[in-house]
Amino acid sequence: MIDSHCHLADEVFAADIDQVLARARDAGVTGALCIVDAGSEAELTRAGALAARWPGLRVSVGVHPHQAGRYADRPGEAVAAVERALETLPAAVAIGEIGLDYYYDFSPVAAQQDVFRAQVRLARARRLPVVIHARDADDAALDLLLEEGGGEVDGIFHCYTGTVEAAERILAAGYSLGFTGIVTFPRGQNVRDVLARTPLDRVLVETDSPYLAPIPHRGRRNEPALVAEVARAVADVLGRALGEVVEATTANFARITRAAIARNPLVDNGLSR
Repeated sequence: MIDSHCHLADEVFAADIDQVLARARDAGVTGALCIVDAGSEAELTRAGALAARWPGLRVSVGVHPHQAGRYADRPGEAVAAVERALETLPAAVAIGEIGLDYYYDFSPVAAQQDVFRAQVRLARARRLPVVIHARDADDAALDLLLEEGGGEVDGIFHCYTGTVEAAERILAAGYSLGFTGIVTFPRGQNVRDVLARTPLDRVLVETDSPYLAPIPHRGRRNEPALVAEVARAVADVLGRALGEVVEATTANFARITRAAIARNPLVDNGLSR
């Protein structure tokens, strides 16, 4: 089972990371994609140490839309930060999370768009998949991706919470959707509606830990072990056996990251097969 989106390099895990990894293994989690802020030296250092300790860990590096304001009018500096991170972390197999967030007002919209465009162009040049953050901005993010030729690279719209109509556009463009513990929330019916209409070969399961712990762990710190709860909820919504969902989502993650892993044998520990 793969947790396709977590923030294990966050300092909130620093004190008990050994126990967190042990619980993940005990829950049957064989790998994870750790999302890293390309501009944070602390996260880059922790991610490198984690990748050395957990053979199944992969890394994605990018400038989140919340941090895009740091690079207002200087998107090239954001790209340079991502490139340095890619060279620093041999386990890096994707660029993200990148995108647009029109719900919060943490970065000017123009800066978000410029930094997002620049990173999509980098993904095309590097032939790496993208991990997309889009909040109240699913259509805008997809439009920008397609304008920049992002259809040439694979990717995931992570923690999908948008409309069925936007999801249909995203799926038609060839992208996959990541589902979190929100599928277990009483108020998560809109996410369950989207999931029910999503082909299994486009579904990823993720924790987005330390955020969004699933029921019955709501209110606690989330962690990769709890992706098992997400997979169970996904199986229930789709009317599939849990084993089928685990097998399919693991294969989906392998497909999305396979090309990047093939170009970097240092990180080929079996998840590409």
